Amino acid sequence: MEVNGKPTVFVVVQLTGGNDFMNTVIPYSNDIYYDSRPVIGIPQEQVLPINNYLGFNPHFAPVKELYDEGSVAIVQGVGYPDSSRSHFRGMDIWQTAEPDRIGTEGWLGQVVAEMDTNKENPLTCVNIGRGLPRAMSKSGVPITSVGDLDNYGMMSGITEEAERRQALDIFAKMYGPAVGTGLVREYVAQTGMDVLRGADVLKRAPEIYSSSVEYADNPISNSLRDAARVHLADLGTRVIYTQHGGYDTHANEVPNHPRLLSELSGAIMDFFQDIRDHNASENVVMLVFTEFGRRIRDNGSGCDHGAGGGSFVIGDRVKGGLYAEYPSLDIDKQTDGDMAHTYDFRGLYTTLLEEWMGVEAAPIVKGQYEKIPIFA
Repeated sequence: MEVNGKPTVFVVVQLTGGNDFMNTVIPYSNDIYYDSRPVIGIPQEQVLPINNYLGFNPHFAPVKELYDEGSVAIVQGVGYPDSSRSHFRGMDIWQTAEPDRIGTEGWLGQVVAEMDTNKENPLTCVNIGRGLPRAMSKSGVPITSVGDLDNYGMMSGITEEAERRQALDIFAKMYGPAVGTGLVREYVAQTGMDVLRGADVLKRAPEIYSSSVEYADNPISNSLRDAARVHLADLGTRVIYTQHGGYDTHANEVPNHPRLLSELSGAIMDFFQDIRDHNASENVVMLVFTEFGRRIRDNGSGCDHGAGGGSFVIGDRVKGGLYAEYPSLDIDKQTDGDMAHTYDFRGLYTTLLEEWMGVEAAPIVKGQYEKIPIFA
């Protein structure tokens, strides 16, 4: 799909560890919230109101500012049936869009296969971070991954092609036996070469970038600055993926979660300011997601793995507001102490795939799911 002649671009921010959605978008007029969270509950007077029931965490103020201008869709109660409360399985479900079995292909890898059928551009999908997210995995789909653009590439210290091939062969031999042989080893080796091929091209991005936006010095700000540099380099990139870790707040949530939200929301604001300054924001949409929410009741210093959570879709073409239903905190509506999910994440994927990326969703999400009208 295109917006004013420009191909649409999709930026994904993965919050790793299970973000506490109840302390991000807070039901601040609900007594059950405060009764359940005597330690980590956000005082009512500090909440940034959305309406008479819900409000943002005060450390999420930059996103509240984007919400007030109509650029943020909050998707409430998003999740999947029978949450396992396992980080590994939960993230695997989100990354393959398959809650009922162990999927073999990432949902974004399938998207890239549809958009770049001739595998011509190794930069169609770029990961900012170490490793390769499972969401981007699909045999035959070239993926590029960079730790950071200023020190481009996963193996930037290896300059000779032969030496890099040797290093990748060793890499494949190391990991092939652990996950399989044959096709798996070939996939690892080919993906590694695609990573290097794309990373070489990405050297151009920092060279042609200039900006008046001063990003903070923290991991998510650095990653989203790199995401802006990739987008502004006009290299044909359609999908950019990155992660922000540390959301597994079993303990010490009071100091840690506000810091994480402050870093995240500041980075998101800087990213959009940056690409708006360059008149390059209209064709960009960002998804912020996590593998599950946290339990309703705190554990004395944090909160444990839960079920229904929340996602954010942000962009100039987004019709801001609240979507789906905030899960009830009433005891009889809880799912074993968790917020029940009220909206299947595959409906959110279907919306993004069909209404933003122009890709048929059913073969990727394996069915038909309810879309939400988040695009203007």
